[in-house]
Amino acid sequence: MTDLVVRPLAAGEESLFESLPDPLPEVRRMGYADGLAGGGYRPERTWVALRGGRVVARAAWALPPGAVGAPWLDRFDVVAEPEAGAALLRAAHAALGGPTVCYLTLPPDWRRRPEVPAIVGATLAAARLAGLTERGERLRLTWAGTPPPAPAGRYAFRPPTGAAEIRELVARVAAPEVLTGAETALAVAGVDLATDPLGWLTGPPDAWRVALRDGEPAGLAGTAGDACYPLLAWAGLLDPGARGALLAEAVRVLAAGGAREVVADVDAHRAATVAELERTGFRPLRSRLVLAPR
Repeated sequence: MTDLVVRPLAAGEESLFESLPDPLPEVRRMGYADGLAGGGYRPERTWVALRGGRVVARAAWALPPGAVGAPWLDRFDVVAEPEAGAALLRAAHAALGGPTVCYLTLPPDWRRRPEVPAIVGATLAAARLAGLTERGERLRLTWAGTPPPAPAGRYAFRPPTGAAEIRELVARVAAPEVLTGAETALAVAGVDLATDPLGWLTGPPDAWRVALRDGEPAGLAGTAGDACYPLLAWAGLLDPGARGALLAEAVRVLAAGGAREVVADVDAHRAATVAELERTGFRPLRSRLVLAPR
């Protein structure tokens, strides 16, 4: 067996990175050339492991221009040799200042499809050998125009009176049900979207909706129609019964603004929220497995 060569990519070697076939072509993710053009990927943050001149593992860390946070491992693929992938990560970590969080993009139903764990098994094993462990899973769902359920009349809705009311209601929510783009908000602006959504979502207050029951707040949802995709960006509950009505109302706000597609991110363990999003017309698009340093 020939020796393993691990090194960063040189400028102009984009085709070398792409020479490894995408192991999960069904999963929609940004192409490497597009990431380079946008500035999120850079050759010095892109590494390959070669054996006999062929790529057996590849990794690309992403960080948008002007971001204040650390790069995250956005692309990581290993073919058959977990130790080769681990050697790549160890060398890159030493050069880049240490390990950072990894977001491994997978089909949304990957746990129910035996062929997918088999495909990504070497990648996961390599990550573990290099000191990364699973810390959670996030689902992205997309709505594409299905009319949401009609309001049942139990809850009323209104825009918040202003930023002060949004902050007051955010502080009362123990943990948001929906957080879309939280990873980007933290890396780009250092903002914790869960506790400080207005630090990232800069739209007007009428992009938000307060759910009311008997005149009292029951939940809060924030939308962003002018992001890269229209987002159901933030949703939190004071009354769990408001979940479905609040999510449907947020979709109506975005649809009224012209949105034909809406994305929403939710922790995979929030089964009730996933079910209500699906009832509202969302369909699972992809999963993101979160791996972080021990």
